[in-house]
Amino acid sequence: MDQEHQVVVVVVPLPAQGHLNQLLHFSHLVSDRQIPVHYVGAATHNRQVKNRVHGWDPSATSNIHFHDFPIPSFPTPPPDTNASNKWPSHLLPMFEATDHLRQPLAELLHSLSLTSRRVVVVHDNVMSFAAKEATLIPNGEAYSFNSCSAFGVMFFKWEALGRPSFPGIESINQDMLQLSFEDCMTYDFMNFLTKHMEFSDLHVGEIYNTCYPIEGKFIDLVSQESFLKASNKQWAFGPLNPISVNSNSTHRCLEWLDKQSPNSVLYVSFGTMTSISDEEITAIAIGLEKSEQKFIWVLRQADLSDVYANQDQEIQIKLPEGYEERVKRVGMILRDWAPQLEILGHSSTGGFLTHCGWNSCMESLSMGVPMAAWPMHSDQPRNTMLITEILKVGIVAREWGNRKEVASPTEIEEAVRKLMVSDEGKDMRKRAEELGVAIRESASKEGKSTAEFNSFISHISRV
Repeated sequence: MDQEHQVVVVVVPLPAQGHLNQLLHFSHLVSDRQIPVHYVGAATHNRQVKNRVHGWDPSATSNIHFHDFPIPSFPTPPPDTNASNKWPSHLLPMFEATDHLRQPLAELLHSLSLTSRRVVVVHDNVMSFAAKEATLIPNGEAYSFNSCSAFGVMFFKWEALGRPSFPGIESINQDMLQLSFEDCMTYDFMNFLTKHMEFSDLHVGEIYNTCYPIEGKFIDLVSQESFLKASNKQWAFGPLNPISVNSNSTHRCLEWLDKQSPNSVLYVSFGTMTSISDEEITAIAIGLEKSEQKFIWVLRQADLSDVYANQDQEIQIKLPEGYEERVKRVGMILRDWAPQLEILGHSSTGGFLTHCGWNSCMESLSMGVPMAAWPMHSDQPRNTMLITEILKVGIVAREWGNRKEVASPTEIEEAVRKLMVSDEGKDMRKRAEELGVAIRESASKEGKSTAEFNSFISHISRV
C-alpha cells in the first residue's frame, strides 16, 4: 500500500498497568493486520509495559512504534497501606502529568496526517484530550477505549444520567442497582475524571475489551441511545489478551505448578494498584495456611508512579514470623513480577483470589478459572457482581459493604475452602471452564469477537 493511502493507528493509554497492558494487546492485534501502530507515553511507562508483557512473544512488539514523550518529573510517593479509601491516591500526580503528553501528541498527529490517508486515534476513555487533537487534523478520527466491563460502564453512565428508567435496566436485580459507588474513588480523582473527560463527545466510536459470552446483554444495553450517541459506532472484541499461552517462560512458579495436581492451586494477587494493610496481610497469610490449600501468592507493594524509581528503597512486605518456612511445601510467595496469564492458563491452577480488576477478570475468564472476589476500588465492586451474581463463576471473599473493617483469617480460610474444595466451588469451576470455552470460541477465526474486530478494521480502513 502506498504510504499516502495508508491508515495508521495512534494509541494513547492511561499510564496504569491494567490500562497500558490492555492497549498494548490491542496494538498487537492491529499491527498483526499490517496496520502501523504508534503507542505513545512517557519513556518509563513504555518501558514498563514492554517489560511486563506476557502471553505472546515480546519480539511481536517490533511492528509497534513506541514514542517516548518527555514530561516533567512528577512526585512518586509510596502508597498508603492504611488509607480508609483503597483508591491509589499516590498515582494521582502522575495521572495529572499526562496533560504534558498533549502537545507532543498533537505534533505526532500533524506529522502522520501529512503522509497518511487516515489517522485513527484510539485513546483510553480518560485521555479524551486525544480525541480533541484528532479533530484538529483533517483526516483524523478518535475512538474511546473502555478498559472496564460493559456492565461497569453501564452503571457509571447510568449514575451520571441520574439513574433513569429505560428498557433493559428493570430486569437487573434491584440489590445490584442499589450498590453505591461511594469509596470506589477519591474526591480528587473524581475531579480529575471530570476534567479529563471533557472532550468525550468528540470520539466517533467506542471499543470494549469484552465479548458476548461474558456480557452480551450489557454490551447491547450500552449501545442504546441513552448511552451511545446515535452517530457513534461500538465494538466489543475481547479478550485482547492471548487465549492460548505457549509459554517459553522458565519462571520458578511455573516449574512448581508443573509438579502439582490439576486444579489444586489457588493463585492470589490483588493487582498493581492495591495496597493492603499489615493487619490484612497477616489475615490473608493465616487464612491461606489454615485453608490447607496449595497456593501461589504475589506479594508486592503497589506500583509507584515510576516503577523504576527508588527500587533500592522498595519496602519488603512482612509476613508472620516463620511463615514462609511453615508453608514452603504447600505455598509459594512471589515478591517480583509474576507471569499471571501463564499461571492462570496452567492446568494446576484451580482458583484465583483477586481484587477483580477488569484485566485480571478477563484473563481469568478466558482461561476458565473461577474467582474469589475481594474488590478494593474503582470498577471492582461492579465486576464482583458480574462475576458472582450474573455469571456465577466466583464467590465473594470480602463484601464491599465491609470495606471499612479489617478482614479476619477465618473469612479468608472459609472463602478459599469454598472456592477450592466445596461442592459449590466445583460447580463454579465447571461453569467457569464452560464459559472459558465459549470465550475462546468467540475469539477463534470464525467467532463473534473476531467478527467484531474485523468490522472495526474494515471501518477504519474504509475508502
